[in-house]
Amino acid sequence: MFAQTPRSTRNIRIATLAGAALLALVAQPAFAATTTSTLGVSADVTSNCVVSTSPIAFGDVDVTSGSNVDGTGGISVTCTSGTAWAASADAGLGTGASLTTRKMANGANLLNYALYTDSARTSVWGDGAGGATATLSDTGSGAAQSKTIYGRVPSGQTSLPAGQYLDTVTVTVTY
Repeated sequence: MFAQTPRSTRNIRIATLAGAALLALVAQPAFAATTTSTLGVSADVTSNCVVSTSPIAFGDVDVTSGSNVDGTGGISVTCTSGTAWAASADAGLGTGASLTTRKMANGANLLNYALYTDSARTSVWGDGAGGATATLSDTGSGAAQSKTIYGRVPSGQTSLPAGQYLDTVTVTVTY
Protein backbone atom coordinates (compact mmCIF):
# COMPACT_ATOMS: atom_id res chain seq x y z
CA MET A 1 0.00 0.00 0.00
CA PHE A 2 1.42 3.31 0.94
CA ALA A 3 4.75 3.66 2.50
CA GLN A 4 4.51 5.52 5.75
CA THR A 5 6.86 8.20 6.60
CA PRO A 6 7.83 8.98 10.14
CA ARG A 7 5.85 12.16 9.93
CA SER A 8 2.62 10.45 8.89
CA THR A 9 3.04 7.88 11.66
CA ARG A 10 3.38 10.65 14.15
CA ASN A 11 0.22 12.31 12.80
CA ILE A 12 -1.69 9.04 13.08
CA ARG A 13 -0.52 8.63 16.67
CA ILE A 14 -1.58 12.16 17.55
CA ALA A 15 -4.95 11.62 15.90
CA THR A 16 -5.39 8.32 17.73
CA LEU A 17 -4.47 9.88 21.08
CA ALA A 18 -6.75 12.86 20.44
CA GLY A 19 -9.62 10.52 19.56
CA ALA A 20 -9.02 8.42 22.64
CA ALA A 21 -8.96 11.53 24.82
CA LEU A 22 -12.17 12.78 23.24
CA LEU A 23 -13.79 9.38 23.71
CA ALA A 24 -12.65 9.33 27.35
CA LEU A 25 -14.28 12.72 27.95
CA VAL A 26 -17.52 11.71 26.25
CA ALA A 27 -17.74 8.32 28.00
CA GLN A 28 -17.35 9.71 31.52
CA PRO A 29 -20.63 10.11 33.49
CA ALA A 30 -21.67 13.65 34.23
CA PHE A 31 -21.47 14.76 37.87
CA ALA A 32 -24.24 17.09 39.13
CA ALA A 33 -23.63 19.66 41.81
CA THR A 34 -25.86 19.55 44.93
CA THR A 35 -26.89 21.97 47.62
CA THR A 36 -29.09 21.57 50.73
CA SER A 37 -31.29 23.64 52.98
CA THR A 38 -33.74 22.95 55.81
CA LEU A 39 -37.51 23.30 55.89
CA GLY A 40 -39.03 24.42 59.18
CA VAL A 41 -42.28 22.71 60.24
CA SER A 42 -44.44 23.87 63.17
CA ALA A 43 -47.93 23.59 64.64
CA ASP A 44 -49.63 25.00 67.71
CA VAL A 45 -51.91 22.52 69.50
CA THR A 46 -54.60 24.62 71.15
CA SER A 47 -56.57 23.90 74.30
CA ASN A 48 -60.10 22.86 73.38
CA CYS A 49 -63.01 21.25 75.17
CA VAL A 50 -66.34 19.79 74.11
CA VAL A 51 -69.17 18.94 76.51
CA SER A 52 -72.21 16.74 76.05
CA THR A 53 -74.92 15.77 78.51
CA SER A 54 -77.23 12.88 79.32
CA PRO A 55 -80.53 13.96 80.90
CA ILE A 56 -81.86 13.24 84.36
CA ALA A 57 -85.25 11.56 84.03
CA PHE A 58 -86.85 11.23 87.45
CA GLY A 59 -89.64 9.12 85.98
CA ASP A 60 -92.95 8.92 87.82
CA VAL A 61 -93.02 11.09 90.94
CA ASP A 62 -95.69 10.33 93.55
CA VAL A 63 -95.92 13.59 95.51
CA THR A 64 -98.18 11.93 98.10
CA SER A 65 -95.64 9.23 99.08
CA GLY A 66 -93.64 11.43 101.45
CA SER A 67 -90.40 10.19 99.86
CA ASN A 68 -87.63 11.88 97.91
CA VAL A 69 -87.25 10.77 94.31
CA ASP A 70 -83.64 10.43 93.12
CA GLY A 71 -82.24 10.21 89.61
CA THR A 72 -78.93 10.49 87.79
CA GLY A 73 -77.69 11.94 84.55
CA GLY A 74 -74.30 13.05 83.44
CA ILE A 75 -71.89 15.13 81.50
CA SER A 76 -69.04 14.05 79.27
CA VAL A 77 -66.15 16.45 78.74
CA THR A 78 -63.42 15.92 76.16
CA CYS A 79 -60.47 18.31 76.42
CA THR A 80 -57.03 18.54 74.93
CA SER A 81 -54.58 16.54 77.02
CA GLY A 82 -53.27 18.57 79.96
CA THR A 83 -56.07 21.17 79.79
CA ALA A 84 -57.64 21.86 83.19
CA TRP A 85 -61.42 22.32 83.04
CA ALA A 86 -64.35 23.06 85.37
CA ALA A 87 -68.03 22.43 84.61
CA SER A 88 -70.70 24.62 86.20
CA ALA A 89 -74.48 24.71 85.91
CA ASP A 90 -76.98 27.54 86.03
CA ALA A 91 -80.28 27.55 87.98
CA GLY A 92 -82.36 26.49 84.98
CA LEU A 93 -85.37 28.17 83.43
CA GLY A 94 -88.01 27.71 86.14
CA THR A 95 -89.51 30.91 87.54
CA GLY A 96 -87.85 31.79 90.85
CA ALA A 97 -85.26 29.00 90.56
CA SER A 98 -81.93 29.20 92.38
CA LEU A 99 -78.88 26.96 92.33
CA THR A 100 -80.05 25.25 95.53
CA THR A 101 -83.74 25.01 94.53
CA ARG A 102 -84.25 24.50 90.81
CA LYS A 103 -87.78 24.32 89.42
CA MET A 104 -89.33 22.17 86.71
CA ALA A 105 -92.43 23.78 85.21
CA ASN A 106 -95.78 22.55 83.98
CA GLY A 107 -97.46 25.80 83.01
CA ALA A 108 -97.57 27.88 86.21
CA ASN A 109 -97.00 24.81 88.41
CA LEU A 110 -93.44 24.31 89.66
CA LEU A 111 -91.81 21.11 90.95
CA ASN A 112 -88.70 21.75 93.05
CA TYR A 113 -85.56 19.69 92.54
CA ALA A 114 -81.82 19.95 93.13
CA LEU A 115 -78.66 18.79 91.36
CA TYR A 116 -75.58 17.49 93.15
CA THR A 117 -71.99 16.52 92.36
CA ASP A 118 -71.89 13.66 94.89
CA SER A 119 -73.95 10.52 95.45
CA ALA A 120 -74.74 11.54 99.06
CA ARG A 121 -76.49 14.58 97.55
CA THR A 122 -74.82 17.06 99.87
CA SER A 123 -72.80 19.15 97.40
CA VAL A 124 -75.10 21.26 95.20
CA TRP A 125 -73.91 21.60 91.60
CA GLY A 126 -73.72 25.22 90.54
CA ASP A 127 -71.18 27.87 89.66
CA GLY A 128 -68.78 27.40 92.57
CA ALA A 129 -69.11 31.07 93.51
CA GLY A 130 -68.71 31.87 97.18
CA GLY A 131 -68.43 28.21 98.15
CA ALA A 132 -72.25 27.83 98.21
CA THR A 133 -72.19 25.41 95.30
CA ALA A 134 -69.67 23.10 93.69
CA THR A 135 -68.33 22.64 90.19
CA LEU A 136 -67.00 19.48 88.59
CA SER A 137 -63.40 19.63 87.45
CA ASP A 138 -60.61 17.56 86.01
CA THR A 139 -57.65 17.75 83.65
CA GLY A 140 -58.19 16.72 80.04
CA SER A 141 -56.66 13.52 78.72
CA GLY A 142 -57.75 13.83 75.10
CA ALA A 143 -60.48 11.24 75.78
CA ALA A 144 -64.03 11.74 77.07
CA GLN A 145 -64.25 12.13 80.85
CA SER A 146 -67.66 11.25 82.25
CA LYS A 147 -69.07 12.72 85.44
CA THR A 148 -72.33 11.67 87.10
CA ILE A 149 -74.87 14.32 88.08
CA TYR A 150 -77.13 13.33 90.97
CA GLY A 151 -80.64 14.77 91.15
CA ARG A 152 -83.34 14.77 93.81
CA VAL A 153 -86.99 15.81 93.86
CA PRO A 154 -87.61 16.43 97.57
CA SER A 155 -90.73 15.14 99.27
CA GLY A 156 -93.42 17.46 100.62
CA GLN A 157 -94.72 18.91 97.33
CA THR A 158 -98.20 17.41 97.75
CA SER A 159 -100.21 20.29 96.23
CA LEU A 160 -98.91 19.81 92.69
CA PRO A 161 -101.26 18.57 89.97
CA ALA A 162 -100.39 15.63 87.72
CA GLY A 163 -98.58 16.44 84.48
CA GLN A 164 -95.20 16.54 82.80
CA TYR A 165 -92.72 18.93 84.42
CA LEU A 166 -89.66 20.10 82.50
CA ASP A 167 -86.61 22.30 82.92
CA THR A 168 -83.40 23.05 81.03
CA VAL A 169 -80.11 23.69 82.81
CA THR A 170 -77.19 25.25 80.94
CA VAL A 171 -73.84 23.55 81.51
CA THR A 172 -70.72 25.68 81.01
CA VAL A 173 -67.22 24.27 80.77
CA THR A 174 -64.43 26.75 81.51
CA TYR A 175 -60.89 25.85 80.45
